Amino acid sequence: MSQQHYAVTGVSRGIGAEIAMALRSRGHRVTGFDVAQPSVGLDEFVHLDLSDAASIVSAASKISPLHGLCNNAGIPPRAGMEEMILRVNFFGQRRLTSALLPKFGAGASIVNIASRAGAGWREGIDQVKRLAALDPERDIAAFVRSEKLDHVRAYNLSKEALILWTFAETEALIERDIRINALSPSAVDTAILDDFARAFGDKMQRNLQRAGRSGYPREVAEVVAFLLSASSSWIKGADINLDGGIGAFAISDALALRDIRVVA
Repeated sequence: MSQQHYAVTGVSRGIGAEIAMALRSRGHRVTGFDVAQPSVGLDEFVHLDLSDAASIVSAASKISPLHGLCNNAGIPPRAGMEEMILRVNFFGQRRLTSALLPKFGAGASIVNIASRAGAGWREGIDQVKRLAALDPERDIAAFVRSEKLDHVRAYNLSKEALILWTFAETEALIERDIRINALSPSAVDTAILDDFARAFGDKMQRNLQRAGRSGYPREVAEVVAFLLSASSSWIKGADINLDGGIGAFAISDALALRDIRVVA
């Protein structure tokens, strides 16, 4: 395969750093975005603050034509960070993607790193629509107050919005020969895993016990590399669970499926 040019947000550590390494190991050129200087090797690094509209416009203007983008950056569920969570995890990623659209050639692929935490989008769809309609420069703080969002709900909502935005953009992007998909990992063993443990508590611990372990950043990176590549060309508008079986556990429990099992 010829060298491709991919952009990845949040490359300074964790999943983003692994994505950059996975792509470069395949011979591709990688431009990394972050607020912090990354320690991993990149072909190009561009400073980007996804909470700042001017930073997004500036960063996008510096990028040469792209074959794909991974929207990986995000704020974990930390108390007091509700507005920033929504601003970065949803609005920032959406604004950056829009700014980079003119850079994408035919066959380009976009991968949004959502989360298992966004699995409740069916129940949250009305709130997501209210969020998506906001002017992010003026309305987020008032929205957090009026909707009485704590940091956990803000995080879940940001990921629900990312998944639904992926669905919403699919058809229009197909018309431009661009693919978009969401990838929803569960707990991944990175420096921010403790934030999720504090936010989701016993429920997360029970799920990890059932799954046997947390995920590894490299496992997420390998799937991202596949979704960015032409090998996944028929995967369009999907939200793909990468959760060690946790989503299946939830469905089985909710629908009382134990009686149809073959394995005792």
